[in-house]
Amino acid sequence: MDYLIGAARNVTQHETNMEGKTEDASSTAPKPLTPAQTRLLKRQQELEHWKRHSKQLRSRNLITGLTIGAFVLGLFSYTILSVRQERIMDEIDDEAKTFVMKGPRTGANS
Repeated sequence: MDYLIGAARNVTQHETNMEGKTEDASSTAPKPLTPAQTRLLKRQQELEHWKRHSKQLRSRNLITGLTIGAFVLGLFSYTILSVRQERIMDEIDDEAKTFVMKGPRTGANS
């Protein structure tokens, strides 16, 4: 029993400050942040995140850009090559037409 009374005295002594007043719970608890402080803290965290990941992001963007560029260049080259082949086919068709026109007339080609 004496132990409990001594413990209660220690608790009351620790709860009083130098002026003899008891401390309220709000002085020990952290104060809530204002909305401006919350936004500032969030912005600082985002900035730190971007600083840590900017090198990795740059390399990914470079790889993506080179991949898209290679695809566009390949598609352009294929298109130009296809157009050139069509011209060749047109020339062959023209030669075939002239050959048919100069050749002997039969019932099949008249």
